[in-house]
Amino acid sequence: MTATTTAPARTGGLRGLYAGNARAVVGRGLLATRSTNYWVVLSGFFEPVFYLLSLGIGLGSFVGTVGTTAGGEVSYAAFIAPALLAVSAMNGAIYDSTWNVFFKMNFGKLYNGMLATSLGPLDVALGEISLALLRGAAYATGFMIVMQLLGLNLSWTAILALPAIVIIAFGFASLGMAITSYMKTFQQMDWIQFFMLPMFLFSATFYPITVYPEPIQWIIQALPLWHGVELVRGLTTGALSLALLGHLLYYVVMIAIGLVFTTRRLRALFLD
Repeated sequence: MTATTTAPARTGGLRGLYAGNARAVVGRGLLATRSTNYWVVLSGFFEPVFYLLSLGIGLGSFVGTVGTTAGGEVSYAAFIAPALLAVSAMNGAIYDSTWNVFFKMNFGKLYNGMLATSLGPLDVALGEISLALLRGAAYATGFMIVMQLLGLNLSWTAILALPAIVIIAFGFASLGMAITSYMKTFQQMDWIQFFMLPMFLFSATFYPITVYPEPIQWIIQALPLWHGVELVRGLTTGALSLALLGHLLYYVVMIAIGLVFTTRRLRALFLD
């Protein structure tokens, strides 16, 4: 007896897209992670820590203080630490929602089997995005602890950075999976890293955005990581403003777009 014959018949509308069982996809992913090389997983956590120690602590002793968007002055380490926190969330979410999904989709043929059961494309999308979100949140939570130990959380509002990084990870995971669903070769996957690297370097991560000419600033402000950096930096330094709601709204829209495109793409690839 196969999964196809035992699965309930699909119906139209929402029921044809979502069976309310995304947790089955998450559970399968967590079981598979137990056999993963943990050094590969942990490398995503240590990378921003090394940046913080070498640049924030080392170079920071020469730089002194840096001005924030809100007009305050903070130490260089306190300036780049929240940016690296946002980068941690992005890296964990992107790597899990791109390369892992790419292999499952094109080589493991895992989604063919999942969608032969009662699971719908939205179940698969939410399950895989949740796995990526967990990885991104784990990286960022560990980095948040490092920041606390080094005294780089300058306000009690830093605790709000934890739910903020979950939203950031959710945004990158949903959009990452949507983009990956269109990738066919490993060469095409390299474009993701090609985009992430300049976004990491130029999204006001290591210096204020005001160092750039105004037209370049507009381009940077359109990038998702810049909004994550500004959101987390405002929370960890206590520089609260209405602009933080705008950064948050950016990710809400990003999540919605990612979920819609991922669900439609999975349906087109495996059901239509």
